[in-house]
Amino acid sequence: MYLKSLTITNYRKFGVTDNRVDFVASKYGGLADKKDNPIAASATLIVGPNNAGKTTVTNALQKLIVGGSALSGNDFNFQYLNKILDAYCKGEPIIFPVIEFEAQVALDCNSSDLLTNFTPFLRIGDVFDEAEGLVITVIVKYEIKETSVFEKALTNIHSEHKDEKELLFRRFVELLNSSKFSCSYFGVDGKMVEKNNFKLSNLINVTTLSANKNLHDSNLSQTFTKIIRYRYEVKPESKDFKKIDEEINTINKTISKQVATTHETSINEVLHKVESNERLSVRLTSNLTFDKLMNDLIKYEYTEQGLNIPEGQFGLGYTNLMSIIGQIVDYVERYPNEESESKVNVICIEEPETYMHPQMQELFIKYINDAVSVVISASKKKINSQLIITTHSSHILNSKIHYSNSFNNINYITNYNNFSYVVKLCDEAVARQEAYEKKEGMTEEEFQKTKLDDLKFLKKHIKYKVSELFFSDAVIFVEGVTEETLLSYYLDQDKELGKYYISVFKIDGAHGQVYHPLIKLLKIPVLIITDIDIKRTDEEKITIVDDKKVEIFTQMLSLEDRVSTNTTIHKFNGADTKGLVQYFKDDNLFGVFQKDPIKGVYASSFEEAFILQNYENKILNSVLKGIMPQIYKGIVGDGNDLNQLVENSYKLQKKLSGNKSDFANALLYNLIINDDKDGVPLLPKYIQDGLTWLNEEVGNSVQGKVES
Repeated sequence: MYLKSLTITNYRKFGVTDNRVDFVASKYGGLADKKDNPIAASATLIVGPNNAGKTTVTNALQKLIVGGSALSGNDFNFQYLNKILDAYCKGEPIIFPVIEFEAQVALDCNSSDLLTNFTPFLRIGDVFDEAEGLVITVIVKYEIKETSVFEKALTNIHSEHKDEKELLFRRFVELLNSSKFSCSYFGVDGKMVEKNNFKLSNLINVTTLSANKNLHDSNLSQTFTKIIRYRYEVKPESKDFKKIDEEINTINKTISKQVATTHETSINEVLHKVESNERLSVRLTSNLTFDKLMNDLIKYEYTEQGLNIPEGQFGLGYTNLMSIIGQIVDYVERYPNEESESKVNVICIEEPETYMHPQMQELFIKYINDAVSVVISASKKKINSQLIITTHSSHILNSKIHYSNSFNNINYITNYNNFSYVVKLCDEAVARQEAYEKKEGMTEEEFQKTKLDDLKFLKKHIKYKVSELFFSDAVIFVEGVTEETLLSYYLDQDKELGKYYISVFKIDGAHGQVYHPLIKLLKIPVLIITDIDIKRTDEEKITIVDDKKVEIFTQMLSLEDRVSTNTTIHKFNGADTKGLVQYFKDDNLFGVFQKDPIKGVYASSFEEAFILQNYENKILNSVLKGIMPQIYKGIVGDGNDLNQLVENSYKLQKKLSGNKSDFANALLYNLIINDDKDGVPLLPKYIQDGLTWLNEEVGNSVQGKVES
């Protein structure tokens, strides 16, 4: 039995679509005692940028289980509330706000004896499916309890503030804050379940382990003291506990006797001078208890190279990791064997990366996996619990993908039109059939192998670099090292784009297409900057002089009857002249290239476009002169004729092909040390066009503007 999914409707940033979070079954691992990376393979990972709704998932689980009437206006999605209020202001009948959670619980055939717990939600004809077992739907709705009172109050508020839209909305939320809500349960058929006959907390248990953001010198002492105390409390009749209890009694007697012998008589002699010994006497006794022993007298130290190191001197990252492991140990210790199959047990670990350096985050899944295996093995319990991890860390995401070798069981949550948008990542989704074209003559076996190879590349490339795209506001894919090096600088200088977290990734054009299904799933704005790559004839590259082949550098002055060799342009625009006159767009993806001439020349690369755009710029000329002094002098001559840079732009780009990294780094160095902001070279127009599009799209995405 396991929690299969949770659909969150109108709660916080979640709306009515793309609001389902899927979970992996504990029977495939979870905290089960298995050796083959159970945590990596079966933990559910929830990732995404800040303020997207990751923490809302764990909050919703708690709200789902607890029930009751605790709710406020701030728990509702404001877009949803605004639509309700707008409709009411237009004279339409009032719609009473509702928050809804729908949980799907899957029972396998071995759990048939538990059907009585879910009887209120069963329908006639429900049967076990061999693959998924029996899936039961539980719907929880929070609704306004006294609708007539609410409607009357809203009428008064509207009458008073109908011309003040912002204030009216604020009063509407305040009205919801002061309203009472009812919590009702329904089956998938819409039939209400009487609360007296059902309590969801008897069926689902959620334990949240939060990363400790307020670590102190005794944090671990408190965690493990709690575990040790519980072990003795749960078995007070055990030999170990009785032995400690006897030792404590012996210590108390010894100390009491010593204190009484040394101090009790002398103190009483003084008191008896004032008051009769029959009326007042002092008795000094030791009062050591088991709780005091655990809380104050047990000291935790680390051993390092033979030295005992106090807890307070240990690194915060390791302390936080040990704190999480300690909480898991405590969970295992308290886990009752008799409930292993009678409840859905869920453990949520929230943002475990706190205080951890990147390498530790990268190994987090392995650390937890190894620790849990040891704990469960020692406990000899069957722990049937699902594990959910919410994280901002690209390194933990890497760890999950690396150790499980899969995108499965990852929920990506982002902002889309001001709503939390959930994407169920899985191998099938990131390598969708429709994203691939079966080439002529390719067998079905070859076609499927291509998909598998692309998926393998994606998993590995994600690990090395690109996992941070899951946490970005927008992404820019480039082909060359120069674009990659310089764009981050120009983004930082941009007053608008500099506000956002925009990742720049260098990916070859052909390999970049492997990412297209994934980035379309993620919905974040993606700018692709690629090269037009016009195919040149042999005559445009080589000429014969004195019976010898000599390389020539023919400038591209027209696109008429030209074709591109760029595979990305082929995919979206085609390869012929018609496909070279406009940028390409596909949902959240926008691609730019050198479709327009600069100084009458069509650039074949970013470097050539940059030179054409800035041929008179002092910084550019200084860098070109420093990188290749002889070639530079040979082009501009003794008269320093900068117009010759335009006439020889393709030659310059070809000569730079072997040292583009030096060119990029030299440009970046000079840009950084430059104090004359007016002297900064301009980006080529096609990139400016791309950044203009990106600025508008990322603003809409992050600020929540709704598409028309």
